[in-house]
Amino acid sequence: MKKLLILTLSVMGLTATAQDHMTPELLWKLGRISPLGITKDGKNIIYKVSTPDVDENKFNSKFYSIPVNGGEGKEIEDYKNLLKDRNVSPDGKYVLGSQEIKVEKVNGGDYYPELDKSTVQIYDGLDYRHWDTWNEGKHNHVGYSPVDNADNFTDIMKGEPYDSPQKPFGGEEDYTWTPNGNIVYVSKKKAGTAYATSTNTDLYEYDMATKTTKNLTPNNPGYDTQPAFSPQGDLTWLQMKRDGYEADKNDIIVRHKGADINLTAGWDGTVDSFTWSADGKKVYFLAPIDGTKQLFEVNFPGLTRIAVRVTQLTDGYWDVNSIIGFSDNNIIVTRSDMNHANELYSYNLKKKDWKQLSHVNDAAYSKIALSKTEKRYVTTADGKKMLVWVILPPNFDANKKYPTLLYCQGGPQSALSQFYSFRWNFQVMAAQGYVIVAPNRRGMPGHGVAWNEAISKDWGGEVMNDYLAAIDDVAKEPYVDKNRLGAVGASYGGYSVFYLAGIHNKRFKTLIAHDGVFNLQSMYGTTEEVFFTNWDGGGAYWEKDNAVAQKTFSQFNPINNVDKWDTPILIFQGDKDFRVPIGQGQEAFQAAQLRGIKSRFIVFPDENHWVLKPQNGMVWQREFFKWLKETL
Repeated sequence: MKKLLILTLSVMGLTATAQDHMTPELLWKLGRISPLGITKDGKNIIYKVSTPDVDENKFNSKFYSIPVNGGEGKEIEDYKNLLKDRNVSPDGKYVLGSQEIKVEKVNGGDYYPELDKSTVQIYDGLDYRHWDTWNEGKHNHVGYSPVDNADNFTDIMKGEPYDSPQKPFGGEEDYTWTPNGNIVYVSKKKAGTAYATSTNTDLYEYDMATKTTKNLTPNNPGYDTQPAFSPQGDLTWLQMKRDGYEADKNDIIVRHKGADINLTAGWDGTVDSFTWSADGKKVYFLAPIDGTKQLFEVNFPGLTRIAVRVTQLTDGYWDVNSIIGFSDNNIIVTRSDMNHANELYSYNLKKKDWKQLSHVNDAAYSKIALSKTEKRYVTTADGKKMLVWVILPPNFDANKKYPTLLYCQGGPQSALSQFYSFRWNFQVMAAQGYVIVAPNRRGMPGHGVAWNEAISKDWGGEVMNDYLAAIDDVAKEPYVDKNRLGAVGASYGGYSVFYLAGIHNKRFKTLIAHDGVFNLQSMYGTTEEVFFTNWDGGGAYWEKDNAVAQKTFSQFNPINNVDKWDTPILIFQGDKDFRVPIGQGQEAFQAAQLRGIKSRFIVFPDENHWVLKPQNGMVWQREFFKWLKETL
């Protein structure tokens, strides 16, 4: 494959005087920033820093205040009175919030009170478990309380078997006050099997005076999320058009004078999050672009003939991850790159320059040599241009040969950008002496909607050629040890490893899969969000007249190539992972063992699709590199 371009990222280059490298132990000492907002007076940013305590297997959190123009972060105890509370009603009388409320009968004791020690669970439909918890008949409900009586909670969804905030990840972004004191919230008002097969969330408005609720988005069959209001009072939200497609193009919609205006309809990308400018003339938003996540703006024309223009404001080898607020001409955000965890930054919208505000992990990074990152473009098997990140070891020597890992991203439609993971951490991998090849294969956002959608119903198709094109191209470099190549990945990345195991034609010497999909048929029968498998696979395995689904379950199913497996494989699996249930890892390990292939199965009984507990995370890191030393 022809190499089109290599850009060396000098800003992420080597630290000439540093001697130490990043290790799993150091990674699990870094502080993790969570911004909480800008103070009412506009002078300071409030943020939380959570630091792992591996010995105690927990996180310790502290709260800090730092001036919006930079300075020393000072620890504070009481921060809530310093921030404007978006949950207080416009008239100051009520506080908006949510509670988990028992709504449905599920347990044996619910049906038979005299058998209150029964552990039975009874279901008449799907959604009997979700992410990492079983459905016990409890649902998140939005409600309000008087500001002086938090215990007097009024449930505005009383008796409804629906959730707001949405499970499993919804939060305060799922509800808000309207300017006139009503409540707008997000909910997917479907239950049981209908819930598991749909992504149709809607925005609902609860009228405080009449105590009635109406659907504000009944005509959109896909996701409607993140309701907010412009300074002029226009309802604004993110919308996906198609039901069942969780990775559809996400657009910014503004309801203005009775018309729904799509501000990003003509822009070839997808929006992560947004916020209005103070004057209501622009919307700022974050979105993936070309292997990064950047800050954009779009003007709001109202009902005039003024053209809508999307403008990319920032550009560089970093990810802008969240918008916190504004200070004069500065927008306050969090930013990361492959060598640095999130920190607080301000970006001057006039001068177009950056200023780092927080320095939580600067001391740790100053003592280590940083990885060198290269951006290159590779020609795919079908002639497309594909971005590939190449991460080189600290103190890289082009005259040496390095073992090299192909990193397979999950999702399958999540961005492979300048993220900083505390598990799949490229800095740690490179610091142990590995070159990392991370292709933005088809299916990823940030390269146009067509590229993003190309993976649906084609899991084992051209995307596999993308992986092979990337590793084959980089393997031509003299610094790559072609006899020491590995492939690693999680979720869809784990599926990719299982699939590549049967087709890689002895390219790889070792494989690592975490919570990967191994058997598409049993995955279809056990995963909780069936809309996902319906959309990406094209349908159910029993639909014999559905050519797309039949191709998925035959041609793209890793189990059908197990007879060709010949490579050592390490399999991680969370027992509480209901997205990719434990049977997937069990089946893969059993196949490898019965085939006589060197293999190892590492189970985390108390972890879900991720590994969150400090000591479990440390074991994961140590076993990851232990396996590579044994097999690569």
